[in-house]
Amino acid sequence: MSIRDVYIVDAVRTPIGKFGGALASVRPDDLAAHVVRALVDRSPALDPARVDDVYFGDANGAGEDNRDVARMAVLLAGLPVSVPGVTVNRLCGSGLEAVIQAARAIAVGDASVAIAGGVESMSRAPWVLQKPERAFPASHQQLHSTTLGWRMTNPRMPAEWTVALGEGAELVADKHGITREQQDAFALASHRKAAEAWAKGLYDDEVVPYPGVDLTRDECIRDTTSMEALAKLKPAFRPEGGTVTPGNSSPLNDGAAALLLVDEDGLRETGREPLARIRTSAVTGIEPQLFGLGPVEAVRRALQKAGRSFADLTTFELNEAFAAQSLGCLAEWPELDPEIVNPRGGAVAIGHPLGASGARLAGSVAHQLAAAGSGTGLAALCIGVGQGLALVLER
Repeated sequence: MSIRDVYIVDAVRTPIGKFGGALASVRPDDLAAHVVRALVDRSPALDPARVDDVYFGDANGAGEDNRDVARMAVLLAGLPVSVPGVTVNRLCGSGLEAVIQAARAIAVGDASVAIAGGVESMSRAPWVLQKPERAFPASHQQLHSTTLGWRMTNPRMPAEWTVALGEGAELVADKHGITREQQDAFALASHRKAAEAWAKGLYDDEVVPYPGVDLTRDECIRDTTSMEALAKLKPAFRPEGGTVTPGNSSPLNDGAAALLLVDEDGLRETGREPLARIRTSAVTGIEPQLFGLGPVEAVRRALQKAGRSFADLTTFELNEAFAAQSLGCLAEWPELDPEIVNPRGGAVAIGHPLGASGARLAGSVAHQLAAAGSGTGLAALCIGVGQGLALVLER
């Protein structure tokens, strides 16, 4: 069996909304349907019935995501009912995992045309109630938020594994001696790069605003923030001596992203020039409390499999879950030029809607490679509970 080349024909995303912000009134299945529909409409020569499968990442699934948000998106987007949909969950890496799984299906000949993406509405994530151990309990019952982080944790898990995500970022800062000032400077750069990219129209080709919602740009970008303003924010996880604050962490967000993936036959049917070609991917594990360093080995493995080095990279989209986490990864890649990392801003400014972020990163890399005309790009994320995921693209 020969392995087929897999191309990214197009990639779209919504503007990323802040928690309780402009997109809070929009259900996650509607967000997903919007980017699927927009992607199909942008390739009018392709018969939607030719889509062999739709893969979507979703880190929650407990509410309006309705377990299989990919299938819900297919139906709500008005695609033929013959188009199936599968939802995957690798927490923060879910959107990138969807892209990888779709690409794998095409590479081995199980599909010719696929849509892959991700969605999250952290604003609308429900509370869940655990079933009682016995019927008719007389005591009060505990509701658990599904917005972010650990819930209903198994008591068999070692306590050092189940620390809060922000405490995990503090541990990375401890490990690499990353200061509060370094984290704030990284965050400030993220906001400035994102604001500049929007001002230059660099996101115009990929962002598709949600109809009826007054949001045309990522909602969390703070154009006027400064080191002085960031320095005033209190540590969020270690009141004494902490370095991780709301200002140097990614916010809670809502949004969706989707990519159109094809083989050679599918490419001819679209009649379009591809943005990029998928080369390799890698996934690795690490101690759960050091999840922020998860991408370190995943990136090295993906590059090795592609026969590439850091010196070959044109652009690198690294998800900024926390400034400390990103700086920790960069410290372990001394051969990487930091100037090519997140040139259009990162998640500290743009936002991190969990299930959508990986698809956003892959789509951004593809658009950047198309704008450059050639090169090698990489997308990578850290993942809660200790994993890393990376994808290499080429043009």
